Parts: sequence; C-alpha cells; structure tokens
Amino acid sequence: MSLLLGCIADDFTGATDLANTLTRQGMCTVVLLGVPRDELELPEADAIVVALKSRSIPSHEAVRLSLAALEWLKRAGARQFYFKYCSTFDSTDAGNIGPVADALLDALGEPFAVACPAFPTNSRTVYQGHLFVGGELLGESGMRHHPITPMTDSSLVRVLQRQTIGRVGLVPFTTVARGADAIDIALCALQAQGYRHAIVDALLDEHLFEIGAACAHMKLLTGGSGLALGLPRNFRRAGLLKRRVSDGVPRVDGACAVLAGSCSAATLRQVEHMRSRWPSFELDPLALAESGEPASQAAQWAASRTGSEPLLIYSSADPGKVAAIQAALGKERASALVERTMAELAKTLVASGVRRIVVAGGETSGAVVTALGIEGLRIGSEIDPGVPWTVSLSADPIALALKSGNFGAHDFFVKAFDSLEN
Repeated sequence: MSLLLGCIADDFTGATDLANTLTRQGMCTVVLLGVPRDELELPEADAIVVALKSRSIPSHEAVRLSLAALEWLKRAGARQFYFKYCSTFDSTDAGNIGPVADALLDALGEPFAVACPAFPTNSRTVYQGHLFVGGELLGESGMRHHPITPMTDSSLVRVLQRQTIGRVGLVPFTTVARGADAIDIALCALQAQGYRHAIVDALLDEHLFEIGAACAHMKLLTGGSGLALGLPRNFRRAGLLKRRVSDGVPRVDGACAVLAGSCSAATLRQVEHMRSRWPSFELDPLALAESGEPASQAAQWAASRTGSEPLLIYSSADPGKVAAIQAALGKERASALVERTMAELAKTLVASGVRRIVVAGGETSGAVVTALGIEGLRIGSEIDPGVPWTVSLSADPIALALKSGNFGAHDFFVKAFDSLEN
C-alpha cells in the first residue's frame, strides 16, 4: 500500500468528517474503527483515518491509544500524519488535545505542530486565536453547556496552553491573509523562538488551503477537518496522488433508524423536526438506571415498527434536563448508561433488518459501531457539510451516517434518508 497520509481522529464522527473532506479533494480514503489489526485486509487507499473513542477518556489512555494508532500508520508507510479533533476544540484543562499532540510529536521526533480547528463551511472560524461558532465566541455559544466538555474559554491559545507544558503561539489573520509563504515564515519564527504549538487563524476555506500549503513539509498537523482541505493538493503537486477516487459505495437496502445521543442545539432541532414526521421513542436515563434491562422497552417499541418507515430513538435533551439527570446519576454514569443502551439497541435493530442508520453524537457513534463489530468504512455521498454516508467494510454491509452533534441542518435526519432514494 502506498499510503500518503495517516490520520488519527479522537472520535468516530470526526473521522468520517475528515475522510469526507479528503475524499472530496481527491484522496481515496478509508476509515478504520479502533486501532487496526495488523492482519486486517484493506482496499488500496491514499489516506487512512484511524477512528478512536478518545476525546473524553482519561488523557493517559487517550495518549496510549493514539500512539498505538500512530505506530500502525507508520508501519503502513504513511508519509505525513494528522491528528483530528473537533472543530469546537472539545476538551478540558486536563486534555486531551494537548497531551495527545505532545505525545505524537515526541514519537515522531518532531519539535513543533500547528493547531487549527477552523471549518468555515460549518461556521467555525478562528480570529486572533479566538474560536467563533457562527457569529458567537465559543465560550458564549451553546458549547458552554456541553455535558462532557463544556467550552467556556474562546481563546484557543489559553485553552491549549493549559493542556501542554510547551509554549503555544499564534499566527494571526494578518499573516494568514498574505498567503502560504508568509505563514511558513511565521511558523519557522515561532519554532525558532521555542514554541511547540501554533494556533493559526482562518476565516475562509482559501486560508485553509494556504495554511495547508505552508505545512506541506511538516510531519504532523493537528486540527479539525477543514485544515485537511489543502493536503491533497500538496501530494498532487508532488506527483504522488495518482489513484482515482471511487465514484460511490455499494447501495445498501433495508430498514432505517436514527439513534441520537447528542444534546447539542443542532441535534435537538433535528430531533424535533423528525419527531413531527416519523415515529419516535425517548430514552429517559433516570428510568434506564432503574431498569435491569434498559434497552428492552425501546427494543419492544421498535420491533413492531421496523421496516415501515424510519424510526427515531433519542436521549437528546435540553441543558436543564441534562443537568438534572447528571445531578441524580453523576456525569460519567449518565453518559455510560446512554451509550450502553444505544449500543444494545443498535445490535437489536440490525438483527431485525435495519441496515441504514444515522447516529448523532461522537460518543454515541463510537458505542454503536463498536457494538456492531464494524472495523472499517468506505466514504459515500455527503448529506450535509462534514457528514457523509458511509458503508461498512464487511460481507453484510451496513450504511451509516455518523453525525457530530453540532453538524447538520434542522432537517438533517429526513434529508439523510431521502438522499438514499435518489
């Protein structure tokens, strides 16, 4: 395999988001779920994204998994490496972005890396080191209420500095606007001054292409999926990108379902829209905690409805309700309970004939695909920016759309299934 780019994503939705970006820019890309087995047979690919469930686990465990993925990608022959995290920089003061980036730099023998989560197409921009979500600063957006990684500081320099012992610098917009050469000079200057990380401003896709060009020689890049926009162009200019990207993935027929665990504002709107059109079932974590078989009631509800029309099973709730649930059960227990229930439901649904599934939320997506034993995904058509349909690399394929909680229009769930019929 002539692997050009080896990527490590800290959750499963982010992995498909990154793979979607690379595929649309002309790189044949495959997503592998979890640290791959060495004996796993793979299709030819220019880029491989290893999807980990490491965003909100203890930082030492996130580092261990990320280094294992890196070693596998190195053995696969990757020329350049990419650490992908959320476009809203989801993390806490304990990590995991800083510790993982530091560990990857050390393992590669590299002194310096950029950090840029900007994704202008989905209204994530970075200006003067501050992350904006739409027209709002990150710390004033709905992300301040995230149940696992509440983001209350909009300064990425400050956020990352609290997670690393290395110095964090900034390449400001005035430099980025002058293009790749100016960016490269600024990055070299920061490295010479002893900085280990550099937040890079970006307001438009063209800025991400310029940043990508400036980083062509770097061994490791870190960012959201947007920063990867310019990397295929680098490989193409070097005469390395020659493989033709497939025009599509195999069609998958079967019943449809949505499993929504995200509590983001975008997912709440999507749940409300789908509830008005198709059957829905709400999972109550407090009731789940009292039940010896938490998935059984939802499974029974779905059993008589599977196949007739798409079904929605959700635990998504507004911040007030989430806070009450966490106060009663504890944050970790509440999250684990929902993930375990969604995983069991996914297995039950697939056993009953469901073959097309939308999953909302990174933690939920990780739980679902792990429970289904899926090891890899091919990238299909894009539903909304950052969210493609994918098809499992298996003898009995399943179509999956793994959606970041923050992504997608209000009618995303309906649009996803409608697109399969066109």
